[in-house]
Amino acid sequence: MRHDRGASGPIMKCTAAVLSLAVAWPFSLSVAGAQSMMRSPSLNIGSRVPTISPSTTPRINPNIAAGAGRIAGRGPNIASRGPIAGRVGITGVGPRGAAIGTTASRTPPISTRPGRTPPPKIVGVLPTIPYVRYSPNTYPSCAYANRAASGECNEKPFVADLGGGGPTPRSQNAGGGPRSNGPQTALNTRYVPRQIVAELDSALTPDQTDALARRLRLERLSSQDFPLIGATINLFRITDNRSVETVESQMRAEADVRAVQPNFRYVLQDQVTMPALGEGDPAQYALAKLRLPEAHKLSAGANVTVAVIDSGIDVAHPELADAIVGSFDALGSKESAHVHGTGIAGAIVSHARLMGSAPRARILAIRAFGVSQGGAESSSFVILKGINHAAMNGAQVINMSFAGPQDPLIERGIAASASKGIVMIAASGNAGPKSPPLYPAASPSVIAVSATDAYDRLFSASNRGSHIAVAAPGVDIFLPAPDNKYQMTSGTSFSAAYISGLAALMIERNPQLRPNEIRSILMTTARDLGAPGRDDLFGAGAADAYSAVSAVQGAQQPVATAPAPVTPVVVTAPTPTTRAVEASSPSMASDVQK
Repeated sequence: MRHDRGASGPIMKCTAAVLSLAVAWPFSLSVAGAQSMMRSPSLNIGSRVPTISPSTTPRINPNIAAGAGRIAGRGPNIASRGPIAGRVGITGVGPRGAAIGTTASRTPPISTRPGRTPPPKIVGVLPTIPYVRYSPNTYPSCAYANRAASGECNEKPFVADLGGGGPTPRSQNAGGGPRSNGPQTALNTRYVPRQIVAELDSALTPDQTDALARRLRLERLSSQDFPLIGATINLFRITDNRSVETVESQMRAEADVRAVQPNFRYVLQDQVTMPALGEGDPAQYALAKLRLPEAHKLSAGANVTVAVIDSGIDVAHPELADAIVGSFDALGSKESAHVHGTGIAGAIVSHARLMGSAPRARILAIRAFGVSQGGAESSSFVILKGINHAAMNGAQVINMSFAGPQDPLIERGIAASASKGIVMIAASGNAGPKSPPLYPAASPSVIAVSATDAYDRLFSASNRGSHIAVAAPGVDIFLPAPDNKYQMTSGTSFSAAYISGLAALMIERNPQLRPNEIRSILMTTARDLGAPGRDDLFGAGAADAYSAVSAVQGAQQPVATAPAPVTPVVVTAPTPTTRAVEASSPSMASDVQK
């Protein structure tokens, strides 16, 4: 027996060491950190007092945390736990489909690392909103050990269920495989294969159009009148193995062809799988950065219609209640609501647990992006249908959180919309610093928006360029998702949506504002970031909703009958001690080159 007891000690120590290594490896933790993690729950979700800069607990390897903090939008999303009060019935989907539940109320010990900004003061009434907190990673599969060589993550984003019930929302890849977020990744995917778009002589009858198509070995798939641009556009399919470029050249030689081009592809500009270092409640910092609570005392966007050309929107979500004034499916098919479109609408008009930039605005929901295995995509023909519908049905602002190559057909639609006084706002794109300008953001009539994080650092994947007008929060944003759920997401898509809401605030104050006046006010009232003056990263700087709304001349009195907007707690973001802009994810510059 004495011999057995003597041997048990080394055996137990060896077993503990093996367990520690097994826990440490998937999360890139030190062995000591893994042992600490094994001694305490790794997940805490509940209602809490939000902070912008919580301290990181000792179980996180400080070298990993420091490395992740250098670049906004890269590295593991490490979120430490602040005081957690009560037990809230929140469930969700964690890494590899694991269920997430709640834990008992407790306050963990807090340590302070050198150089860490102390927690700021909290302004306003403490919230009862059950914001989600979890540890050690917001997206555990995005730890460096699980990243692909491209920097992309290999799992789906975290989607939280805050008690709404229903199935988990669909990710962009309907097939359930690894999610694809970036723009087109191959030269032959910049347009829809074997399709071509053409404007023909308006004097041609349908029979004559079909005869021309047969002679050119084409099949006419669709023809539609576009009053916005005063033209009928035809969509053709190439019936043999000729390339799109060959057919385009042949059609240009035809006397009855007025314009011809490929049916370009567009992708949505979210970047959910590239989370930044977790620093407090993402649902709150955007409000403080944009100074929305102050702006909402002057305007909430009442009676202003914002068209959202995107994927499907969950019109029944509580955050969007009574905000959807119309919908149009440019794809002509039935499909369930999607996380991207629902999140974009929420960034503009959320008014329940969250707060959008224009909570009293009206959303015209236009579905132009269908979900496929490769992500949510659209095309020139479909997007023009969406722009045309928005312009002809009272839209005052059009949000375009998607990107693609330069497209003459879409340029015509955008220019015609701007001439009608419609404000066009687009995401700059998530292709990184080496990418050429993406469209429609680079169109002269469009207000292009780049993305920043809670510390005013540029989102690492955000496009740059002389066309950038302003920047807005777009990293770790908490937004609604289908089926009464919520999502944490990043990307220039959501920065653009915030600015679309700001435009609605300004239009409520003065409905006669022209698009160029709104651009000018946004830029002249922006808070300068980066190099002094305008630059290619932040444009004129960080958008300031309160200053912009205050600067509107000829402002009308607020609508007396409009309910006061909901005002959640506002957390003052920390003053950045440094501003780092470093290399982003691999560039996709070739995606827009022939």
